Amino acid sequence: MSNYVDVLICTFQRPHVTKTLESLTRLKLPDGVSLRVVVADNDDTPSAQKRIFDLSATLPYPVHYMHAPARNISIARNACLDFSDSDWIAFLDDDETVDENWLVNLTACAREASVDGVFGPVLADYDTNAPDWIRQRDYHSSFPVRRGQIVETGHTGNALLRWRGTPWQDERFELARGRSGGEDTEFFNRLYRMGAQYEISTGAIVRETVPKERLSFRWLRRRKVRMGQSYAVTAKSGLARVKLALSAFVKASICTVLGFVNFLSQDRRNYWMLRGALHVGVCYGCVSSRQAELYGHSP
Repeated sequence: MSNYVDVLICTFQRPHVTKTLESLTRLKLPDGVSLRVVVADNDDTPSAQKRIFDLSATLPYPVHYMHAPARNISIARNACLDFSDSDWIAFLDDDETVDENWLVNLTACAREASVDGVFGPVLADYDTNAPDWIRQRDYHSSFPVRRGQIVETGHTGNALLRWRGTPWQDERFELARGRSGGEDTEFFNRLYRMGAQYEISTGAIVRETVPKERLSFRWLRRRKVRMGQSYAVTAKSGLARVKLALSAFVKASICTVLGFVNFLSQDRRNYWMLRGALHVGVCYGCVSSRQAELYGHSP
């Protein structure tokens, strides 16, 4: 493992970013690794600047702040990529905190598996107001997945990527997806098709506190549809999209039926309806690249 890692964080009107940075102070660093943090503020005005500057003076690693406006997350992500010249880059969201062995486990996995990228889980932290049906199914946690035995893509909520000197160092996130989401799924899948190899580290844990506005069936349904739309980018040919859409349509239909069968059970009904929403999103993604704009609105 090379010696320099940039941790890239994009923020938009979210004070929690200071807790994200503070959690990095408790990191156990791999031997010989130097850490730098890059924060891109995606707000129209540099609203996070004073908060980041005031905190950076107390932190044990350099923090670079930049204003990357336009309320488009891809613009902020690309500003981070333009700035970074490190051997490796790591991605975090501004509503997350890291466990102390996060970077140790990411880098160890990359070294032992001889891969170009590693994805880890994002575990949800629920407060006492979270409905039981949400808490029991843990709908807000996210885990990297394999397709067969292969990891083809991942998310910027918890990722490490080889950077300097790679064939993909000039690649950037799609601006067209910067307000709808899925830009990270598409980006990592594009790099996979360029030759990047990925692995999963279950021990590289990031945690996310779930705000109350996300504790609803409506919010989860919208998220599932968007996740399905994002996943559809893995089907590149016309034939592959048709096959994926047909498969997703059948699965969505089955899930809808099971949702009605379990109508009297809130837990089982919501489970099947949300699974169906995921497959509906896949169908949408296979026939259209248009997605609802979810980013760029005040939290």
